[in-house]
Amino acid sequence: MLSTPPALIAVVGPVEPPLLAAWVRHYRWLGVERFLIAFHFPEHVPDQQRHELQAASRELGIIPTGTSTGPWHEHTNTQLRDALRHRAGPGWHLLAAADEFQQYPAPLSEVIAQAEKSGHRVVGGLMLDRIAASGRLTGWRPEVGLDLAYPLGGHLTHRLLHGDPRKIVLARHDVTVAGGNHRAPGQRPDADRVCAVHHFKWRSGVLDDLSRRVQHFSTGTWQEQTPAVRDEASRLLSHVGQHGGVINTRDPRFACRRVSLDRMPFS
Repeated sequence: MLSTPPALIAVVGPVEPPLLAAWVRHYRWLGVERFLIAFHFPEHVPDQQRHELQAASRELGIIPTGTSTGPWHEHTNTQLRDALRHRAGPGWHLLAAADEFQQYPAPLSEVIAQAEKSGHRVVGGLMLDRIAASGRLTGWRPEVGLDLAYPLGGHLTHRLLHGDPRKIVLARHDVTVAGGNHRAPGQRPDADRVCAVHHFKWRSGVLDDLSRRVQHFSTGTWQEQTPAVRDEASRLLSHVGQHGGVINTRDPRFACRRVSLDRMPFS
């Protein structure tokens, strides 16, 4: 018997409308039919930007479950995500940020069926940071697409930021998932069936976002549980500062290579 497609759960910040459109198209192509998203806008986001993104969501046929504004405390995302999961109800939940495009080794229905057959209550993923060929944190044009704008995939999060590259991409409704979707306490994903999480974070505007994050967490304007998120942002800012404003794609630590959403990376 075919399983019901998972509900997609996401907390969406002030991304550009074309990114939201590409993200929705991607997950619809994977077979997702039900999107539960909540928008959260920090104080610096202009009203017009908020309204444009909300309008874009409606044009895509997605009515946001909620919209909130204010500080982006470290716990904010987790609280909003868990409220969406509660609303989604029983079944499998697909967890993805708006800059995360998941790529599976098999159709979603098969991935879920295999997890249930083997007794796994979560499916794991590994982040693959997508970077422009020049290493510049540039914008992109919808007619070109994300794949061509950011053709390189590498391990920036793990090897430069010292962040956790592991993700819980699918979870049963009654499984608790930690903040950032990195772990599910008491659950171990099948290491032989890992999803690639193409991470299109390194776009135009991200340096301002990271600088703001460091400032707000450092001053206590935004509450943090540990300094880990602030430290990761600081490492990226330091790296691009040392390399003329770009990511050094030739650094062998990052293992950058050309990848595509059309073909699962061998490694």
